[in-house]
Amino acid sequence: MRIDLIPAAPSEPVSGKKQRVVVAKAPGGRRPHPDARETAEDSPYRRLLQGVYDAAVVTDLEGRVTDVNVRAIEFLQYGRAELLNLSIFDIISGADPSLIETLWKNLKKERFTLIQAYCVRKDGTMFPAEIAVNKIRLQAMHLCFFIRDITLRRQAEEMLRIEHSAIQNAGNGIAVADLEARLEYVNPAVGAMWGYEDIETLLGKDVRELLADRAAANRMLDALLRDGASWSGEITARGRDGKTFDVQVSAACNRNADGELDGLVLSFQDVSDRKRAAAAERESERRRVMLESLGAACHHLGQPATILMGNMGMIKKRAPAGDTALQELVGSSLEASRELGRILHKLNAVNEYKTTQYLASEEGDEGEEHRILEI
Repeated sequence: MRIDLIPAAPSEPVSGKKQRVVVAKAPGGRRPHPDARETAEDSPYRRLLQGVYDAAVVTDLEGRVTDVNVRAIEFLQYGRAELLNLSIFDIISGADPSLIETLWKNLKKERFTLIQAYCVRKDGTMFPAEIAVNKIRLQAMHLCFFIRDITLRRQAEEMLRIEHSAIQNAGNGIAVADLEARLEYVNPAVGAMWGYEDIETLLGKDVRELLADRAAANRMLDALLRDGASWSGEITARGRDGKTFDVQVSAACNRNADGELDGLVLSFQDVSDRKRAAAAERESERRRVMLESLGAACHHLGQPATILMGNMGMIKKRAPAGDTALQELVGSSLEASRELGRILHKLNAVNEYKTTQYLASEEGDEGEEHRILEI
């Protein structure tokens, strides 16, 4: 059985300079109380009580404190005599006589009861504690509260909770895989990228199943598992619907406490929109350059075309009337000059252009080299 007691208002530890009594520190960086140096009577029970790592507080069945060990003095910052004048309700925030009744009923069936609560120090500050309660028979039946300060554990758990929340709500896809590249965890962003509403479906899949470019995926895994190095690059991925998209992948190895490879952590960012935007920007720039080039060409060709047209008109007037062949040649040249002028006028007015195929191969190739500006 576990009992959770929520304190009314856990406060922060009081700051300020404290007198240095001994070199050793109690958990949480607080100085041991001077009474912690007292020597207890030499009996097996007393030696055992003082040797317990956790703070031990012994009470009668009404909750009055009858004995404590050195760690209790260090944790709670009371003197021994002060603690013996308290009840467990003064030590555990939120506790009342109903707690003793509940504990006693449960301990008749169980070996111990676990309590999650806050304990109150002499200065009024609190610390989170995990308290195991046992029955102990001395001259009469008593309760023994073994109190463990879990401040560091709570801080670590809170940090893990914050980190987990950040990963769950991250815009980038985050995945964890084992050394066989099988997925053990994915955040919702991975499911959204690959089109899986139920992200549990992804667990157990090989990371390579998500990637269309298997060669790049194998190179990534080789770099990670063989060399233990991080890897970053773009890979083509394939969604659940079979469509491909581009992802930026950043991957690194997980290592255990002994420094051995323990798994893989991968971060995915969908860069398809970015690449489409970049391609559109390149196309826009290409069109701008083309239009500027057309304008420049029209400007440079316009004057020679005008001179050519004027000269051909003068030649036609001076050509002998009886020379039919010369008249036809001059006439066709003059018409060609007028057509050149019309084309230059069209090109000079272009603000958007498209190309058309002018050369078709047997294979039906429609490459850029087989296309021409459509006028």
